[in-house]
Amino acid sequence: MGATMDQMKMLNELRKAQKELKNEIVEVEAGDGAVVIQITGELKVKKVTFDPEKIDLDDIHELERWTENAFRDGFAKAQEIATDKMKPLMGGLGNLGL
Repeated sequence: MGATMDQMKMLNELRKAQKELKNEIVEVEAGDGAVVIQITGELKVKKVTFDPEKIDLDDIHELERWTENAFRDGFAKAQEIATDKMKPLMGGLGNLGL
């Protein structure tokens, strides 16, 4: 059975939203900027930077903790953006037979 016009429109809107998520970038930092992480709305890591002037190599556990916190916070924010963008479209997916 072929897709109806409404179903095709919904699929196109879904594809458009997914494409827009590629361009959404969440940037989080930890340790007062010692660690900066960028994550896309697709939940992919775009960039990780460390500021060597703010890192104490004698306390590597602190750097590990900052990195973990930045990833956790970044993924949470990116997931929230993705959910907000996709939520209006998800209701119509039940009609698509998916």
